Amino acid sequence: MMSWTVASSVLVLLCWWGLQEGTHACTCLPRHPQEIFCQSDVVITAKVGKVKDDGDFDQPIKYDIELTRTFKGPERLFHAIYTASSSAACGVILSKDTEYLLMARLHPDGTLHISSCDFYQPWRALTYTQKSLLDRYQQGCNCKIEPCYSLPCDVSGPNVCRWTDFLPGVHRGNQTQNYACVRRRDDTCAWYKGRTSPVKG
Repeated sequence: MMSWTVASSVLVLLCWWGLQEGTHACTCLPRHPQEIFCQSDVVITAKVGKVKDDGDFDQPIKYDIELTRTFKGPERLFHAIYTASSSAACGVILSKDTEYLLMARLHPDGTLHISSCDFYQPWRALTYTQKSLLDRYQQGCNCKIEPCYSLPCDVSGPNVCRWTDFLPGVHRGNQTQNYACVRRRDDTCAWYKGRTSPVKG
């Protein structure tokens, strides 16, 4: 299951098909949740209902959903989301009667699809900070997040935020869980720390 935990800083991923020893496998590269948000067609919260699985490897699995909120995408009432029928094909498993944050893709036929390289997480598992960042992500969709795996982490331009969660000795998942890369008034991009609690007063 995808999450903004320590593991997610490495496992929030970009999916692509690879041919390995004659079989298809789902392989991914690290992405910050904001990148997934910006590249997704639809970002919603929805409660998962019944699942329809025909047992056919070539046919997607259908999850009925009850839309609760739209963060990004068309203001329409989605009733289902589809995923591949196996983990090797980047399929995901969603739990019935659970409300999820879903970052998904809209196909030309109007159907909603999600893979293990997209973002899906039970809403109740997210911290207040993580939820608050969803209102900031759109502000940085024209910024670029670049992972840094070793020092020095030079910034390659004014539109870049360096993602340093992978560096030795750094608190893993800090930027993944607590920050968004947003554009400032001087037209440069920088990390913005999410709120830790509701504003009082």
